Amino acid sequence: MSIVSFQEFQRLDMRIGLVTSASRVEGTENLIKMSVDLGGETRQAVAGLAKWYKPEQLVGRKFAFVANLKPAKLRGVESNCMILAADDG
Repeated sequence: MSIVSFQEFQRLDMRIGLVTSASRVEGTENLIKMSVDLGGETRQAVAGLAKWYKPEQLVGRKFAFVANLKPAKLRGVESNCMILAADDG
């Protein structure tokens, strides 16, 4: 694992976002597509959360997101921010 300096960490644009809609990504086992209100702008996030959450459990809840990562395509669906999630296992 590489070490990140404080200056590098400061470059991250972390925001609390409200999930306004969520659905499974067709043809995948774990991916959920979410619309996220990041305080005045809406972004799409795709994350492998289906092992732990049903899409409807995410809607209306707030989570931490990184808003300034380079967009990525997961199974052909573009993700424009990243949800921060972890488990204790």
